[in-house]
Amino acid sequence: MADKNTRDFPLDRVRNIGVIAHIDAGKTTTTERILYYTGKTYKIGEVHEGAAVMDWMVQEQERGITITSAATTTFWKNVRINIIDTPGHVDFTAEVERSLRVLDGAVTVLDAEEGVQSQSETVWNQANKYKVPRVCFINKMDKVGADFFATVQDIIDRLGANPAIVMLPIGAENDFKGMVNLLEEKALIWSGSDMDASYEEVDIPTDMQELVEKYRKILIEQVAETDDTLTEKFLNGEEISKEDIKSALRKATIAYKLVPIYCGSSLKNKGIQPLLDAVIDYLPSPQDVPPMEGKDPQTGVSVVRKPSKDEPFSALVFKIQLDPHVGQLAYARIYSGKLESGSYINNVTKDKQERVGRILLMHANTREDVKEAFAGEIVALVGLKNASTGDTLTDKDHQILLETISFPETVISLAIEPKTKQDQEKMSQALRRLMDEDPTFGVKTDEDTGQTIISGMGELHLEVLVDRMKREFNVEANVGKPQVSYKETIREKAQAEGKYIKQSGGRGQYGHCFIRIEPQERGTGFVFENKIKGGAIPKEFVPAIEKGIKEAAERGIVAGYPMVDIKIELYDGTYHDVDSSEVAFKIAGSMAFQSAAKQADPTLTEPIMKVEVTTPPDFVGDVIGDLSAKRAQIQGTVTRGKAQIITALVPLAELPGYSTILRSMTQGRATYYMEPSHYEEVPRNIQEKIVESRS
Repeated sequence: MADKNTRDFPLDRVRNIGVIAHIDAGKTTTTERILYYTGKTYKIGEVHEGAAVMDWMVQEQERGITITSAATTTFWKNVRINIIDTPGHVDFTAEVERSLRVLDGAVTVLDAEEGVQSQSETVWNQANKYKVPRVCFINKMDKVGADFFATVQDIIDRLGANPAIVMLPIGAENDFKGMVNLLEEKALIWSGSDMDASYEEVDIPTDMQELVEKYRKILIEQVAETDDTLTEKFLNGEEISKEDIKSALRKATIAYKLVPIYCGSSLKNKGIQPLLDAVIDYLPSPQDVPPMEGKDPQTGVSVVRKPSKDEPFSALVFKIQLDPHVGQLAYARIYSGKLESGSYINNVTKDKQERVGRILLMHANTREDVKEAFAGEIVALVGLKNASTGDTLTDKDHQILLETISFPETVISLAIEPKTKQDQEKMSQALRRLMDEDPTFGVKTDEDTGQTIISGMGELHLEVLVDRMKREFNVEANVGKPQVSYKETIREKAQAEGKYIKQSGGRGQYGHCFIRIEPQERGTGFVFENKIKGGAIPKEFVPAIEKGIKEAAERGIVAGYPMVDIKIELYDGTYHDVDSSEVAFKIAGSMAFQSAAKQADPTLTEPIMKVEVTTPPDFVGDVIGDLSAKRAQIQGTVTRGKAQIITALVPLAELPGYSTILRSMTQGRATYYMEPSHYEEVPRNIQEKIVESRS
């Protein structure tokens, strides 16, 4: 048996998991219950239904509440469980993205009444991207309108998953009192709903025996299909042991073939212990996931690191957090080897050496200083000066560059200015620190007005950051109205030359280049390729040309917005032995880009949001009519319980104040949710108005 107090914990008894969910599905409550039932001396916070966003914001700002630490370590049945938090609100999608990058498994929490909602789909797709095995917890079984089987059907229809029901609920809404474990063929009945309410294993209720028999057969068949030996046994009518089913279900879950389904009510403290068992039984340990692949930074050759303490050290920084007590914390997942406090390591991404001052292990209610950390662990490092999200850390003799973390583009921005002279200095420092912490937070200066522009994933995201500036950095600021982050791009291919020649007394300036530009797929960004042959332009001037082009692209052509999704090829040019300089080539690059972009049919693009409105049937016509007037593409409507759910793609520019409009249109009975979908070209007539307003 592993001793949980030893630092070198066996890898097969470690689980790195996250709890992911749509906002208000009960993720915070579920995480708190997990910490409580795993025996931590952890005081349960007040979590009121319907206030999940506020919960998250307050917790994020309070900084002392441990469930919002990036990683919390706890134990269940002698297995170390590292839990990474993920916020539920779409504005904080970066948190989910970076957490999933370093997780081995996840618990997806779904609301039994609402089923699979938009953000559930988004986080599910993010987990697919990183191939993270999951178990599903259908929460709020005590809620009015709770429908277990409709939610399971939703998992099939909307998530394209293959659910394997392990637990069947006993009753629903007010009658929900427990569940039946199909593998154990036992009913678990809770005697109350307070924190210390115990449950007992009893025989299956008589009125459920037929249902249990039916779903047990389905489960065994599903599991048998994933394993050749079991398929043979099943077809021959042989008895399949419970151990065989559990072992095959574990393999199928880790291979993304099946998703075990559990249920309960976190708020009423029912179902958490079986869920913890599921984490241990079916989610992978660091040994069950494939070895980490990366590249040798010098040669670009593929390198592999196995999850073993005997391999060379490698880790990925997935979150930077400012801490009032110890300064900057860099949260890192260690993939291989071991790390000692006080040692020197290499930040391969930045090509800099760093010293690890301290290693902290985050517990539910304390932080523990440790001397060393091993493969498979998630720790917080103190003392790294240059680390940022997505950086690879290794020992200096065995370098590897791991795949970094990609984040979505920002969609909204606003102008911000300090209230007083004293705030000026503090504000730039606060913004820099917040940018270090949050990779989806952008800061730039508008060259025309001199204003500071901050950008993010939504109004709430920027609101939280401005609030944190006040509370954590004591910076008072005036804030402008939120503005849509338009982008510019091109529709055609074009080519142009840039020639900068200046002769004045003494040394002149000479830079001359030819470029081709062509449109790229949405989301590609900015691609620069050097196709110079035969030394037409010396190598040392190429970065200057690229810099000039990038700066010109940032200023835009149509209405001063950044240009994206463009590929630039530098293919020819000339230089002068004496007069050529980096400055001259930078200006030439800028001139060539502006000239080419004007010929390439430049156009504006805007962020399109995926909007989901849940409304009583009486108001469906009004809601759809209003959305259509907002240039929406209606995707469809579905009925869930007594409500209608309308899905549409709507330009963000049409949505300011939408919550007020929707409330007044539906007597306050409809709710909506939106998340960024993609960028799309702005219609010509609206482009003209935008260009006019900018000139």
